[in-house]
Amino acid sequence: MRVLIIGGTGNISTAITRGLVERGDDVTLFTRGRSEVPVPGRVKVLLGDRTDHAAFEAQVGAAGRFDCVIDMIGYHPADAESVIRAFRGRAGHFIFCSTVDVFTKPAPRYPVREDSPRGASPTFPYAYDKVVCENLLLEAHARGDFPVTILRPAATYNDAGCPISLFGPGPALLKRIRQGRPVIVLGDGSSFWVSCHRDDVGRAFVAAAGNPAAFGKSYIVAGEEWMTWREYYQAVARAMNAPPVRTVGIPAALLGRALPRAAEWCVENFQYPNVFDNAAARGDLGFRYTISWEEGVRRMVAWHDARSSIDVSPPYPLYDRILESWERLGSAMVQDLVGAEAP
Repeated sequence: MRVLIIGGTGNISTAITRGLVERGDDVTLFTRGRSEVPVPGRVKVLLGDRTDHAAFEAQVGAAGRFDCVIDMIGYHPADAESVIRAFRGRAGHFIFCSTVDVFTKPAPRYPVREDSPRGASPTFPYAYDKVVCENLLLEAHARGDFPVTILRPAATYNDAGCPISLFGPGPALLKRIRQGRPVIVLGDGSSFWVSCHRDDVGRAFVAAAGNPAAFGKSYIVAGEEWMTWREYYQAVARAMNAPPVRTVGIPAALLGRALPRAAEWCVENFQYPNVFDNAAARGDLGFRYTISWEEGVRRMVAWHDARSSIDVSPPYPLYDRILESWERLGSAMVQDLVGAEAP
């Protein structure tokens, strides 16, 4: 099968490229060529910028027909409109990498399934634009331009990644945990979160490529360990043989008011439960969650320790400034309310 991946050297797409090559497919990547990830020798490369839509459409048009096109870097409605022009009648199958963030937050029920309402807020452009892209592609599917499949990963990491840090870079968070310093959670840290290794997610994309059972459908491909944020970070500490984590809960709304840019993802995403049902992907695509979170953390820590990137990570002053400000605010509230209770 002749497959084009728009992207192909990113987090999830590296695993997809590897899986398609192992399956024996003829793979071409459309990429800017800036990644340090090595491209397998059998893979062809088209160098270009997909956001230069006219040039992109001309390049892929000259490359001929593809049995499957996988778009890993479509973020804006103009990107979706461009691929519809480029591949109308010229692709046997089109797969769009979307996100679970398209679903309404908080969800009306959990776990979230494919039929849950998609109501991403306009205040969260990443997710809102993905909804618009999905709608445009589903309209193309309905018109018969090409069969469409949508895959919606949740938080996805690889061996060179890091656990999510609500503020600052991942290696700095790992250093905090290794040193036994406090870690910020939202609210009381009891909201649920999931993470999935990119090798598990990538296999679902490979299974979908050219699969008629997936035409016209969407699939959630997410982690299956529903962890509170407190447990998420405690698992990191266990995997690092670090002291138990002392979490400090701060309201997301307050962080959003104080730090609207730095706390955007806290307000729009991280504060809400992420609990998903993979049944559809398990049934049609053979999706399996095979790498536990603690095993994934051990892999990440080993990768970073081999490069000493945790211990030499520079400080991120804003993190401690947030903690210090919250401590002062709490102390002031206590002082203000002492004696305020009715006898």
